[in-house]
Amino acid sequence: MTQVEAPAWTPMSAEEREAFDRDGYIVVSSVLSESEIEAGRAAILGYYEKCRAEGKLSATGALHQLSPIAHVPELAFLIDHPKAFKYIWSLLGWNLHIYHSHIDVHPQLHEKQQEWWHWHQDGGRQNREIETDPRPMLSVKLAYWFSDVSETGRGNFTVLPGSHKTNWLPGPPSRGVPWPQPEGAVQITANAGDLVVFDRRIWHARSDNYSDITRVGAFFGYTPRWIAMRDENADLPNTPAWSGLNDVQKQLLGGFGNGDGDHQWGHNPETTPLYGALKERGLLDSSIPALIP
Repeated sequence: MTQVEAPAWTPMSAEEREAFDRDGYIVVSSVLSESEIEAGRAAILGYYEKCRAEGKLSATGALHQLSPIAHVPELAFLIDHPKAFKYIWSLLGWNLHIYHSHIDVHPQLHEKQQEWWHWHQDGGRQNREIETDPRPMLSVKLAYWFSDVSETGRGNFTVLPGSHKTNWLPGPPSRGVPWPQPEGAVQITANAGDLVVFDRRIWHARSDNYSDITRVGAFFGYTPRWIAMRDENADLPNTPAWSGLNDVQKQLLGGFGNGDGDHQWGHNPETTPLYGALKERGLLDSSIPALIP
């Protein structure tokens, strides 16, 4: 497992890129400050309590909320956090948005859960309809931790290192059939404030949480703007929170520009906020292929 420190607004290093290409993920320690951990955790758990009061939690008391910025706008600082976002523009460039995101709260399980096959790649039908082997990366996800998952069995993000270049994983005939974990599977351990950066193609799952630690995390998936968003942020521009966002954040949430195909295809880099931000900082470097306009 690769543990690295992350300076702000610098491209990912050659060593990080090598580890990411080899394993399909990297773990970055201490990305969030103590105040950011506290603010993010309070916002997520505040929303969790609201959902509890409204009877919207799962049967086990868990929360899996899509499009979290539309529900918890206090988390907007995460979507372009410079110590984390550097990995996104280093790998995907400037013409991108968040297409899929969620927050998760998983309290302790008190009863043994029925075994079923959790293993999957992100991307939905991309994994059935793209014919290449391996399929292209297309998107990268950031996973922020707001709880202590430094031990296994706490709902840990679980991966099969290197599997991002494998289109199919041998598994059961249906998800409900008990089946052994893939050989080589790893439960990632991390502290609150740590970050996992992962290729959408990596085969991954989540361990069950039988510990007394409530698992709290926020996940943001980034992809080129010519891929449709799954998130539902259409009402965000009509909320008071929108005026407090910067232009890059608005781009990431799908609310920048007039929405026409030419702009989403990246035909107008000079009017794309992230392009401008990177250019201003001298980061449109020819050594990073994804950044070339």
